[in-house]
Amino acid sequence: MRRYQGLLPWTVLLSTLGGAQAKLDLNSTSILSVYWGQNSLNGKGDQQQQPLAHYCENDDIDVIPMAFDMMINGPGGAPEMDFAVTSQDCEPFEGTQLKNCPKIGEDIKKCQKKGKTILLSIGGATYTEGGFKSESDAKEGAKLMWETFGPVQEGSKAHRPFGDVSLDGFDFDFETNVEHMAPFAQELRSLLDAEKSRKFYLTAAPQCPYPDQSDKDILNGPVYIDAIWVQFYNNFCGVNNFNKDSKSSKYNFDEWDNWAKTVSKNKDVKVLVGVPADTTAASTGYVPASKLQDIVEYSKKFDSFGGVMLWDVTQAYANDGFMGSVRKALGGKKDDLKGDSGPASGSSSSNSASTSAPDPSSSANSPNTSSSINGPASSPSSSSSSVSGSSSNGPESTTSTATTTTAAHPKHTGHHDDSPPKGHDSGDSSSDNDSDDESKDDSKDDDSKDGDHHILGSNLFGLLDGIRQANGLAKGLTHGLTHNLRRGVRTRV
Repeated sequence: MRRYQGLLPWTVLLSTLGGAQAKLDLNSTSILSVYWGQNSLNGKGDQQQQPLAHYCENDDIDVIPMAFDMMINGPGGAPEMDFAVTSQDCEPFEGTQLKNCPKIGEDIKKCQKKGKTILLSIGGATYTEGGFKSESDAKEGAKLMWETFGPVQEGSKAHRPFGDVSLDGFDFDFETNVEHMAPFAQELRSLLDAEKSRKFYLTAAPQCPYPDQSDKDILNGPVYIDAIWVQFYNNFCGVNNFNKDSKSSKYNFDEWDNWAKTVSKNKDVKVLVGVPADTTAASTGYVPASKLQDIVEYSKKFDSFGGVMLWDVTQAYANDGFMGSVRKALGGKKDDLKGDSGPASGSSSSNSASTSAPDPSSSANSPNTSSSINGPASSPSSSSSSVSGSSSNGPESTTSTATTTTAAHPKHTGHHDDSPPKGHDSGDSSSDNDSDDESKDDSKDDDSKDGDHHILGSNLFGLLDGIRQANGLAKGLTHGLTHNLRRGVRTRV
């Protein structure tokens, strides 16, 4: 009993860390960012987009940009957002088109507790607001977004669709030119940095032709951006035009690395390779996992390389093994967490690199038409007004009945392309499946009584690195303490 008395203070400390978050690691080269919200696969049943929390069970995923917020100053002076089938039952606040989605707010909180970074992506192909009339309007727009989706601000009258839940930041995915976006982004950055409760992030998703015409006012130096995921698809500079002979390769990661070093205000900005997660996720640019491995290895030579972005999660879950192969190509997760391995759609957390031989490029060269859909990959996306399809969830996903939103989805012209896939290689990406379909570790350290003292003594800081391990440890200590107390009582009796 005496040894447990010494552990009680640590048990209390660790139990208070339930809200802590293992945030986006900007020093990592193995970040995996996957868009959610547009149900781009347009599937049925268990391939329909599942609630956000479902995908947060997948340890392979680090960052989830929620797509999309399509208006900043919408009807009634409130933003407007849409997450396809997931938000169709959300009732709008009176006098606005801003949907009140408390269930999504609960999911965001669950995801953050699992160490996921949850962003709100602003823009997409259905964004038609055109920006702001003046710099002052842009700054007011930034304050509105912060009061709506950031930490609760005392005295604010802004509607909060996710309740008291605060997102981890914002993602810019503008597909057309917008006015006064630089002052908007600068003001938003200032608001994020002024909040000292935790770290907040700004990211962007430019198309690969450099410079990106839609985001250049934000990216050309005035705004401190933490990371960008470049859409290397639907354009001549896509990953499908990668060639190991750099002299003949049109894949232009080198240009974006140069941007990071010489133009970006943040000289440590991370550049992620954005790719379609399946053949139907973009008009052009999909490559099988085996070829993507070569692209990742090449891109790792650049200091700015930070990982891979996938459009979108429904496509990734339908493409069995693809996400797991991407994770392996990146080198696995730094923490190598166990449990919640996700569906067999490729959520393996193995740290070994994929060894399958590279397949030929699956997409034909395309002109610089920037026809990517709302998200980082073009496919029938379900933006705010579109027929809601279903996103493919892995085997563990629950079946939900396919339903439709109120209107048909407009064509996406940026990240994701609503047009039929063109020039896709017939190479079966499933042949690259390295998914291990890991079984979940249900032990949760519940019976680790004797090892707890040693763990706390030597690896406390390591435990603090991963909130899930810390929570599990606290649970185990409490279990062990209770067990021994009861045993002691029985002995005395």
